[in-house]
Amino acid sequence: MREYLITLLISAALCYLITPIVRTQALRFGAVASIRARDIHSTPTARWGGVAMWAAMALTFLIVSNLPLVGKSIGHEAQGIFLASTAIVLLGMADDRFELDALTKLAGQVFTAGILLLYGIQILWLPINGVITLPPSIGQLLTVLIVLVVINAVNFIDGMDGLAAGVVAISGIAFFAFAYLLAVDYGFSRAGAPSLITAVLIGICLGFLPHNLSPAKIFMGDSGSMLLGLLLSVSAITLTGQVDPNAISAEKLGPTLLPLLLPFAVLAIPFLDLLLAVSRRIKAGKSPFAPDNLHLHHRLLKAGNSTGQTVLIVYLWTATIAFPVTVLAFAPWWVAVLTALFFVLSSGLVMKHKKKVTA
Repeated sequence: MREYLITLLISAALCYLITPIVRTQALRFGAVASIRARDIHSTPTARWGGVAMWAAMALTFLIVSNLPLVGKSIGHEAQGIFLASTAIVLLGMADDRFELDALTKLAGQVFTAGILLLYGIQILWLPINGVITLPPSIGQLLTVLIVLVVINAVNFIDGMDGLAAGVVAISGIAFFAFAYLLAVDYGFSRAGAPSLITAVLIGICLGFLPHNLSPAKIFMGDSGSMLLGLLLSVSAITLTGQVDPNAISAEKLGPTLLPLLLPFAVLAIPFLDLLLAVSRRIKAGKSPFAPDNLHLHHRLLKAGNSTGQTVLIVYLWTATIAFPVTVLAFAPWWVAVLTALFFVLSSGLVMKHKKKVTA
């Protein structure tokens, strides 16, 4: 645990220090978010925050490769994840600067998922009526779909200062806790890609947040949101590779199911926003990728919440689902219920404060 905490702190510190440098270069090369009708920010703001995240991740890998435990995690899988991350950040940089069309971005995302497949990072089994070993082609298709859905779910929620970075940080904490506790409880290796990636993921989000909180000095842009989505999806996929479903399922179903269900649980709010947006646009006869200002955070703002309150509410809603689901795999159900109630009451207090202020 100590080495993973060191990894988290290193990635956070590096991201915090690198971000201002990247901001200067983004302004220099014109990677700037101008003011549009659906936007919340009121001044042109630099993008390319994902470049700072990627650089912090790369340097963190180099530094922690010498640690006794974490260094063992940097192997073939980590190399594939790094190459895929590099590809998705380059795609995002181009989009942040030139605003690529939706099909080009989708093709780039599929290409990135293909890099993962080349390094053997894919879904191998599903816990259906026991355990079903998937044919390679089905496992590869499912892997690509998971990567695409998670990437775009994070991308959709990146519409407010500090929102996506905070939501993914909360999701990463839940993921890291699950991966580490699973290794402790069932004797799996604690030196694996899931723990390493989630520790770095949490770190780069926390290091970026001070620059991204309202009023944001820099946006993560698609280079950042797609990178965070990729790392979160990869954490889930590599975790399934570490789990022996035959050893666990007979004793307890939760740890067998959760490696695949957890990314959808921790990102339940972004997924809901994604589904509502797609259905709303199709119903209106528009492209599913057509932008609008009817996302969940827009609705919370229109309800009278401030920017800070809206971000905090979404944080708490994310935690309401992410942490109880993780707890449920290792503790009695009532502990998970109490955990959920804590966050529900907390979000209720925030919204109640809004009513007093606006009354």
